[in-house]
Amino acid sequence: MKTLLTEIRHNPLLWLLAFVPMVFAAAKLTPEAHTLLFVLSVLAIVPLAAMLSHATESVAARTGDAVGGLLNATLGNLTELVIAFAALRAGQYMLVKASIAGAIVTNTLFMLGASFLLGGLKHHLQEYNRASARLQAGLLFLATIALLIPSAISRADFTAGEAFTRKLSVGLAVLLIVAYGLGMVFSLKTHRELFASASSGEAGEALWPIGLALVTLGGVTVLVALVSEVFVESVQKAAEVFGMTPAFVGFIIVALVGGAAEMASAFSGARKNRLDLSVGIALGSASQIALFVAPVLVLVSSFIGPTPMDLYFWPGAIVMVLISTLTATLVTNSGQSNWFAGVLVLMVYLIFAMTLYLLPPPAR
Repeated sequence: MKTLLTEIRHNPLLWLLAFVPMVFAAAKLTPEAHTLLFVLSVLAIVPLAAMLSHATESVAARTGDAVGGLLNATLGNLTELVIAFAALRAGQYMLVKASIAGAIVTNTLFMLGASFLLGGLKHHLQEYNRASARLQAGLLFLATIALLIPSAISRADFTAGEAFTRKLSVGLAVLLIVAYGLGMVFSLKTHRELFASASSGEAGEALWPIGLALVTLGGVTVLVALVSEVFVESVQKAAEVFGMTPAFVGFIIVALVGGAAEMASAFSGARKNRLDLSVGIALGSASQIALFVAPVLVLVSSFIGPTPMDLYFWPGAIVMVLISTLTATLVTNSGQSNWFAGVLVLMVYLIFAMTLYLLPPPAR
C-alpha cells in the first residue's frame, strides 16, 4: 500500500483520482446533470487507466508480453461488457451494436495505429512477433464473416425473417466462442513457443510487487466498471448537448472511453519498445470483443433485454469492420513498424469517424 501511495503522490496524472468519488457523489446528488456526469466520468477513467496500465506492465514483466496483453485485453473489455449490459437492459440495441463494431474498429485502427506512431517517434524501427499478429488477424477475419452473414442473408433473401436471423445469430455466437477458446489453447498451450516476444524492450518505471499489481488490477477494474455505468447513463443526453448522434457516440465515444485502460498500456508499451505487448493488447482486445463479448451479449440478451439481440449489423458497420481487419492484416504482416505506418492506420480510422459524424447510419 505504501508503494501505491508513493506512486500517487509523485505522479500528477494520478491526482485526477479525486474525480472518482466526485463521480459517485454527483450521481447520487444530481442524477439529472448528464453533461456534468459525462465530463466527470471521463476525467475519472483517465487516472484509473494509468493505474491499470502500470499494474498490467508489472504483471506482464513476469508472465511475458503475450499473457500480459491477453490479461490487459480481458480486464479492459470488462468495461465494454458493463456498458453493453446497461444498454441491453435499456433496449438500446443500436448503441450496443455500434459500441461492439466501434470497439473492434477502435482497437484495430486507433489503438494499433497510435501505438505504431508513438513508438516510431521514439524508435526508428520496431519489431514484434508476426505469428501472434497473424493469429489475432485471422480470428478477427473469422468474426467479420460471422457478422457479415446475417446481414448478407437478410439483404439477399427477403423470406428470411427475424426468427431465422435470431436462430442463426445464436448458432454463430456459439461457434465464435468455441473458436476463441481454441485460439487461446493454441497460443497459450500447444504452440506457445511461436508467440515469444520479438524484443525485450527497455527499462521503464519501477515495477510493483506482484501482489500489489494483482490487487490493483482487480480493484481498479471494479472502479472502472462502476464509473462506466455512470458514463453510459449520461452519455446519450450529453451527446445531444454536444451535437453528437447516437451512432457516433456508440462507434467512437463509447469505444474510446471503454478502451482507455487498454490504450494507456498499449501506448506505454510502444514507447518502451515493447511492441509485442501493444500489438497483443490492440488486436487481442479486438478479437476478444468480436469472438467473445459480442456472442455473449447475443446469448444473454434473451434474459436481460426486452427482446433477443441478433448479429444483424447495418452494412456500413460491417464494411468498416472488414476494412479494419484487412488493414491490420496488411500492416502487421512484416513484423516491423515505424511512425508512418501508424499515420496511415490512423487516417483510416479518422475517415470512419468523420463519416459517422457527418452521415450516421440509420437505426434498424
